[in-house]
Order: sequence, then structure tokens, then C-alpha cells
Amino acid sequence: MTFRAGEWKTIAGAGFGAALLGLLTGTAVADDALKLRELSPSGADVCFGRVYDAAHLKAHPKQKVARIFFYYGHDPVSRPNEEPTANADTSYNGFLTTTVRGAKAPQWAGGWCNHESEDGTSGPIRCGMDCDRTMASLKVDDKGRLIVTDISADLYLDAGSEEELGKAEYDRQALGSEDDNFRLDPMPAATCKAEFARIDPIDPALGPPLRERLKPDQAFCYGRDYDAAHLASHPDQLTQSIRVFRGPVELASYASGGDIANWPDGADIAVSVTTRQKSGKVTQTYSCQGEADQWRCAASSKMSDFSCDIAQKEIFLKRGANGTMMLANPNSSLAIVDLCSKAADGKTKSDDKVYRLVPMPQSACAP
Repeated sequence: MTFRAGEWKTIAGAGFGAALLGLLTGTAVADDALKLRELSPSGADVCFGRVYDAAHLKAHPKQKVARIFFYYGHDPVSRPNEEPTANADTSYNGFLTTTVRGAKAPQWAGGWCNHESEDGTSGPIRCGMDCDRTMASLKVDDKGRLIVTDISADLYLDAGSEEELGKAEYDRQALGSEDDNFRLDPMPAATCKAEFARIDPIDPALGPPLRERLKPDQAFCYGRDYDAAHLASHPDQLTQSIRVFRGPVELASYASGGDIANWPDGADIAVSVTTRQKSGKVTQTYSCQGEADQWRCAASSKMSDFSCDIAQKEIFLKRGANGTMMLANPNSSLAIVDLCSKAADGKTKSDDKVYRLVPMPQSACAP
């Protein structure tokens, strides 16, 4: 879903991307949207929510969720900053967002809400997600409040994340043991829309998203050269010079097979690095896709100096202030070391994790 290492703000939401189940059932689900009259007697979009005060949270130390909203209707999330228009999944009709204690922004999940009976007209209401997961079960009480149960602790995490992250990190990212059985009050639809708008706001100080700033047919070059003073103050940094670019080769590759409606999905970029130990630069190609407020770029065998399977080596691009570009390298994904070697396994231990790159003339990125 997102960059995992913690230095990089992302949105871990089960709603990103259309899973196979959604592709198979999305049309039918969309046609049935807004037909759960218990939730919406009039068929209009409806909102339920609750914000817990300090006294409640103090009395429930194992509850992480401080704010929770459920929206039933048309997509209130819209497209995140870097997600292509074509990636929008309109099949969901139930949307859940929560903000845990101390978090600056909510997380969210989208799913398909229907009765569990065979005819789909009676019985409990279940909101499912991809991979046959449950987002939540719903029931409206006699006062019109929404009872939300069966919320899994790993709602916003990938399948198998407990083993992947380790118990301590999983417990940190997962919901708490008391994050279930919520009672939400009816609220104006605008209240939910405002809450979902907090998920991925476009920061005016950062300017337009990369998806808008960098065009499909546009070459670009960003980079940075580190001087002796900087390197002396960062003894663990190997990178002496770095470039991120799209040139004639990358443009031609996209022109021959890219889909502009899906931009930036399928866009190739090249990253060149010169380190303290090497006199020559090493270039690695990555294939990118828009995800939340970043580009997630996996190492590619195209025009690469390495021939092993490096598909899991990833970097992340985000827009920075004043026209800069931020590059995150959480998992030794730059060609600082041979990406095929054992030294490339695991986390980057040096200062070569996050770079603030400035626009440069295309000639600065020439081979």
C-alpha cells in the first residue's frame, strides 16, 4: 500500500486500487449502492461519526481510535494527489475513516456493504473488502445510531503484515484491542466529507502534485551534488552526487506503451548515483505508479546495470517545497551498492535515506 519505514507520510488505506473482487463485482455492487434503507431511508448519502473526548480515552487506554466516521454513499475520498483518474474505484459504497491518538491525519478503507443473506435483502450488514476481508459489520439501533463491529486490528495493513513487520512494529501500526464495537451518531453528510478531506490535503506550500507538475511527454532532471563540507558533516553518507530524470529513452518507452489516462502509472525514471568510493556513476531504472501522495517506483531490469530479480527494490518520490523533489530510499534501493548483492538486503543504515533534489537542466542528467 505505502512506504513502510515511518520517515515518509503515507496513507495506508484498503481502498487504494481495484482488487480482483472489485473488478468482478464492482458493477453489480455499484448498481445496488444506496439500497440499504436501514442506513439511508431516503437513499441519500449518509454520515455517522464520533469524536472521543479525553475522559473517554483515559478510561479506555487500549483504544487507539480518537475519531471515527462512516460514510455510506458516493466516494467522499476522491482521488489522492498522485493517483491517476483511471485508478478511481467507484464500486465502493461504504467508507470508514479513523484517526488514532496523536495522529495528524486519518486512515481510511473502502468496501462493499450488503446484507449477508443469500438474497441480499435481510440479515446483518457486512462491509467486505478485497481478499474476502471484512471491513466492518453494521447495525442501526432504535435511536438511529450506527453500531460498527468486527473491525480487525490489521484493517489498514497488508495480509501477512504481522510476520513481515514483526510483533512490535505490527502492534504499533495496528488498531488497539478496544478499537471495536463503536456507536456512531448520525451527522450531516458534509461532516464526513470534511473528515475524509483531511486524509490527503494538497499542501499549497508544496505546489501542484508531481502528477500535474511533470507531464507524460516532458523530460525532467532533478539532482544534487554534495560538497566536501556536507560530506564531512555526514560521514555515513555514501552518495556524492545523485540525479533523477526522464530522458529520451524513458519518454520513448512511455510513448510506445503508456496510457496517459493512467499517468504516472508505468512511467520509467532513471536514477544515477556517484558515491565516494566509485569514480563512475551507476544508473538504475525504476518503473513508477501513483500511490496516495507519492510515486512508488520499483527497480526495473530496463537499462539497468544489474540483471538479478530486483523488483522488490523500491524508492518513493514526493513533491517538496519551492519546486524541489523528495526521494526516499528506505530499503537500500539506490545503486549505492550492487542491488543483487547480500549487502543490498535489509534497511539502509547510512545517511542515504532521504534526498531533497532541485530542478536541473537536462544536460546535467545526460549519460
